[in-house]
Amino acid sequence: MSLQVSCGVDRLTAGLSHPLLDGQRIGLVTNPTGITADFRSSVEVCRSLESSRLTALFACEHGIYGQHQAGVKFTDELDAGLGIPVYSLYGMHKKPAPEMLDEVDTLIFDIQDLGVRFYTYVSTLLYVMEACAENGKGLLVLDRPAPLGGTGSEGGLLEAGYESMVGAWSMPIRTGMTIGELALMANDKRGINCVLDVIPLEGWNRQLEFMDTGLPWMMPSPNVPTIDTVRVYAGTCFFEGTNLSEGRGTTRPFEWIGAPWLDGALLAVAMKKHQLPGVHFHPVYATPTFSKHQGVLCGGVRLFVTEPQAYESVRTGLTMLHEVCSLYPEQFQWLAPPKEGGRYFIDLLTGGEVVRRHIGTAEGLREIIGQWQDESERWLMLRKPYLLYE
Repeated sequence: MSLQVSCGVDRLTAGLSHPLLDGQRIGLVTNPTGITADFRSSVEVCRSLESSRLTALFACEHGIYGQHQAGVKFTDELDAGLGIPVYSLYGMHKKPAPEMLDEVDTLIFDIQDLGVRFYTYVSTLLYVMEACAENGKGLLVLDRPAPLGGTGSEGGLLEAGYESMVGAWSMPIRTGMTIGELALMANDKRGINCVLDVIPLEGWNRQLEFMDTGLPWMMPSPNVPTIDTVRVYAGTCFFEGTNLSEGRGTTRPFEWIGAPWLDGALLAVAMKKHQLPGVHFHPVYATPTFSKHQGVLCGGVRLFVTEPQAYESVRTGLTMLHEVCSLYPEQFQWLAPPKEGGRYFIDLLTGGEVVRRHIGTAEGLREIIGQWQDESERWLMLRKPYLLYE
């Protein structure tokens, strides 16, 4: 039987009094994951607050209602039902502009994050924090669980000069922190210093994964349908920076990777030799219905996570990159930068050039894994003062 965890938004429904709420005009940053334990949206909750007034909505990637596919830019609009603006933070602006905040005293952030650096919601949070600091607005983060628990972290730290929408700050690939904890840490360590408070979870501890909480699971984005997707995402998302399909357009996004020239059985055998913990690689053919290799039959492998507690997503994804580079040196390619002098997307995802320059050799793979392990352990020490939960 699952436990019942309460999120920050559930605390608002109980009539919580807070100086950032009482008598304030509220702007809400949310999407479909902003939902209470009894299925009320955070929009509905904020609209019904007696002590404050909802004056604006702010939409990150995928839109306020999750209506946009990955990477689709969109503009501001009017919410016809509420009669208030919905400002886009995934178009001309990634950070709320001053005029967007004219009718706002406090911004509320209520979005389920994956705890992964290159998932763009955490970047939006950091940009919102900057806007609050620059414009004298308060920020209230309604905390939500780290979906895979909060005991560990994976991957190296983002290098200076590689900041982007898929990596806005120097943190590891998988942070092992809730969105509220990360906000507290970034506000201090990054020197943002906005007026910030976090409404914490109740009943959650660091060992709990999302499916242990009793909370409703809402797709954080169109290509992250299940917790199985979340489990592999931090590693297989690397393939977004290559000419292989990362599974978009199949029924198993990020759980399957493939290409027209790839022999899934050969890759599965190569991966088995690494004896990676908690995972099985199975050859599977698929034909993506959109995105890379749309309508083309692709060989590939599907990942089955057999021991969730032992599985290492980042190390697994990195090792898959290594094997594909090694097996298919003529066919494999990194996606080229979109403009002269631009960054390779794989560099933005991995946080620097080390993967692109050194993957494909056994020595390079060992060096990257060792470096990232050291940086991940350093992060675990750095984050300690900001943890809200045992």
